[in-house]
Amino acid sequence: MPHTPLIATLVAGLGLAFIFGTVANRLHLSPLVGYLLAGVLIGPFTPGFVADQSLARQLAELGVILLMFGIGLHFSIHDLLSVRTIALPGALGQMALVTTLGFIVAQAIGWPIAAGVVFGLALSVASTVVVLRALQEKRQLETDGGRIAVGWLVVEDVAMILALVLLPAFAGSFGGSTTRPSSGDGGLFTFLEPQTVSGALALALTKLTAFFAAMAIFGRRVIPWVLHYVAHTGSRELFRLAVLAIALGVAFGAAELFGVSFALGAFFAGMILAESQLSQRAAQETLPLRDAFAVLFFVSVGMLFNPMILVEQPLLVGATFLIIVIGNATAASAIAIMFGYSLPVALTLGLSLAQIGEFSFILAALGVELKLLPEAGRDLVLAGAILSILINPLLFAGFGRLMPWLKQREPVGAIQEDRKTDTPELTGTRLTHHAVLVGYGRVGSLVAETLQKARLPYLIIEERQAVADQLRALGAEVIIGNAAQPGLLEAANVGAAKWLISAIPSPFESGNLIERARTVNPTLEIIARAHSDAEVDYLTRLGANLIIMGEREIARSISEHILSRIDVSAAPNPNEGQTGRISE
Repeated sequence: MPHTPLIATLVAGLGLAFIFGTVANRLHLSPLVGYLLAGVLIGPFTPGFVADQSLARQLAELGVILLMFGIGLHFSIHDLLSVRTIALPGALGQMALVTTLGFIVAQAIGWPIAAGVVFGLALSVASTVVVLRALQEKRQLETDGGRIAVGWLVVEDVAMILALVLLPAFAGSFGGSTTRPSSGDGGLFTFLEPQTVSGALALALTKLTAFFAAMAIFGRRVIPWVLHYVAHTGSRELFRLAVLAIALGVAFGAAELFGVSFALGAFFAGMILAESQLSQRAAQETLPLRDAFAVLFFVSVGMLFNPMILVEQPLLVGATFLIIVIGNATAASAIAIMFGYSLPVALTLGLSLAQIGEFSFILAALGVELKLLPEAGRDLVLAGAILSILINPLLFAGFGRLMPWLKQREPVGAIQEDRKTDTPELTGTRLTHHAVLVGYGRVGSLVAETLQKARLPYLIIEERQAVADQLRALGAEVIIGNAAQPGLLEAANVGAAKWLISAIPSPFESGNLIERARTVNPTLEIIARAHSDAEVDYLTRLGANLIIMGEREIARSISEHILSRIDVSAAPNPNEGQTGRISE
């Protein structure tokens, strides 16, 4: 049998992630816990099969790229600029506070000054993947806390890019290696190879400026044009390929040419494409691959973890864990409150940032390579990352239960998330005997047009802020949010509605919506869309009255058109005498 490490890594990683993710979900835990455990089992520190770590990390990078690209598709430049007043000073302030805590611990155990700085800095940077997955699972990406968290992460990513460029220049001054690792991070600017701190800082700022300029000038013109051109070919296969090529190509080009991280490059590519009308379709095409490869990120993190460090250095692991979770959460929450935000918004932000991930691993590895950080420091960073990622879903679950209690005790002067995002509690409709349309994409927009022409009362549930703003400008009643968000169906007054129309393409989200709506209003007429017979059966079991499948409606329209042009009774039947079944 040929040696196939790539296939073996994929099969073992995805297979065990599925098994343990299912078990975790069954135990009412986040599937992330199962993915991490799967990584530990196929890592080098446990007996049995050992997957290829290098391949796992590269596969995980694909997941990071696709995830960040997908987030960018739902996060406009306006959203990013709207949180700049808190994200920029807040992220830098939080990183400074947590870096100081890590430095104090490092000094207490006798590490050099440089080791303390690198160690503390590695503990101050949240994992982009973990934050976004947690916010998506809790339907909080479109809230104030979610938008601030994304902007905060962008600032942290930029700060870490500067740190990774400056660290080699500082190494010689602090007794580390004076030889810069040849990682190829410089891209077009490698020939400069600065050896001074000022030179390194100037190079880093030049690269970032060049990247932003390229995305603003070249990206905003070329990327949407390419997708629109491919869309007009009518080939779904080519469109899907174009989306993947753009996401991966921009991320790789950003890293190779400008020294920017894969994640940041992909995020800006998605954010630029979000201005296009094809953004929703692009998000749908990347969703399956994005989820599969994002799982591999958590598996690869689990593979790095050596469980023995919990036995050998329990006190240091505990101190590292507390700095990551308590230090980051407290610092971020306190800064948000200082800026006047309400306690729920501040805690959402704090809990989002109460873990570390990919950039922390990169910084710790570079510190060890430059002989600034002892290997024990890298092991502590990895242990803290694993434990913080494991505990993060539990913190969010506890926070969800405390949310109603916290909202009742908010100070009057705080910036309320509800006021800023028009959440259901403050925008409940007064409509009755109306239609609730969920999703305003290609299908939903046509349905809304029909309802408008028929003068039927209706409202739209849409999670994209830009689309919702456009609809409101046209006079439509819109509730911003995801239909699975608690309280949203109540705000739409589903209990007094006549129709519920689910125009969203995901059968799982649609099924959840239908099940909840049927509980609220047993007499509600529910109409949904599906892509296969299995989805039709699934949605029917959950309570849908009418399910439209694209292929069936196309066949029915063609058949009706043909029959309307001929006299069926007089037409000969060439298939008379043949047996067979024509499915509807």
